[in-house]
Amino acid sequence: MGSVVHIVMFRFENENRDENIEKVKEMLEALPSKIETLRSMEVGVDFLHSERSMDLVLTSTFDDRDGLEAYRVHPAHQEVVAFIKEVTIESRVVDYERE
Repeated sequence: MGSVVHIVMFRFENENRDENIEKVKEMLEALPSKIETLRSMEVGVDFLHSERSMDLVLTSTFDDRDGLEAYRVHPAHQEVVAFIKEVTIESRVVDYERE
């Protein structure tokens, strides 16, 4: 049976950058215990800091598209999204289904 993979990368504003990255990481890592449809989550912080680098990446998996949608609208996720929008300047996302 397949699954849905949701990958998001963020670039943070310079002000309080390290603190905000750590706070977002902690907030994201708390979500699996709050959102039933979230099957796995990995959060990585970039160490290279190259010109092409994003600062943080989130990789999460769901059973199906409905599970991803339930995550998207869940109040705990929306709380994290609200904070992320305050402290980031860019984000990129890829959602795909794997066999």
